Amino acid sequence: MKNPLDPRHKKRQKVVEDLFKMEFHKQSVGQKAKEILKNVEFIDNKINLAAPEFPIEKINKIDLAILRLSVYELFIDKTQPQKVIIDEAIELAKEYGGDKSPQFINGALGKLI
Repeated sequence: MKNPLDPRHKKRQKVVEDLFKMEFHKQSVGQKAKEILKNVEFIDNKINLAAPEFPIEKINKIDLAILRLSVYELFIDKTQPQKVIIDEAIELAKEYGGDKSPQFINGALGKLI
């Protein structure tokens, strides 16, 4: 498991939490979450390609937040290696998601790269 004090991991946790909150009601979120939301149509199209059997509205909200962050980092931000982004997404899925979340996240991101 990742070091919970790793500042990059902490930042990703905050973004996932922001994206998750926005699924339920509008509220103040951080800059990175705002950037992701500006690109949500592009990001969701990528997610649809990766997991066509799971429409966006049917994906668990926390898994969707993790996928949106990861797709943003893979295709728009591009400041981290793909392996790091995927490893982080799996760790976030273990922390926040259900039993099948890590496998689902890994499979979806694996199809995209």
